[in-house]
Amino acid sequence: MTIEVSFELNGFGVEVDVEAHLRLLDLLRDVLGETGTKEACGEGECGACTVLVDGRAVNSCLFPAGEVGGTAVTTIEGLTGSHGQPSFIQKAFLDHGGTQCGFCAPGMIMTTVALLAENPHPTESEIRQALTGNLCRCTGYYQVVEAIQEAARAGQVARS
Repeated sequence: MTIEVSFELNGFGVEVDVEAHLRLLDLLRDVLGETGTKEACGEGECGACTVLVDGRAVNSCLFPAGEVGGTAVTTIEGLTGSHGQPSFIQKAFLDHGGTQCGFCAPGMIMTTVALLAENPHPTESEIRQALTGNLCRCTGYYQVVEAIQEAARAGQVARS
């Protein structure tokens, strides 16, 4: 059984028929070609598949694709500027070595976007708490925390 869903993806309208059992992750990667969102555990434990649905960070491997109707979905691809330049958050991750192998980076960055939208001045403790749903085997989180602190500072400059 298929259902038709209409939603906004990275600022553009999308209308697509999806199988009732399809996950948002599969819709994004396999149907719509947004491959920046990664699958690792497939069980909502690692955060690699994190995207924003109406500004809220969700694990797309657990989110039913049929439930995105009428929402705004943002993936890592939706953060870059019109000429492909990285957002200030992506730049902070690059500048501080918060990407390492890069597999977890899209999920970490999307979690950061949601965190900074809710709390533009997070403490280190609040940053670490926000990242509890994102696993990384490379960085040890030090560079990621530094990147988020820098992104928070850069975001304040950008908003001034």
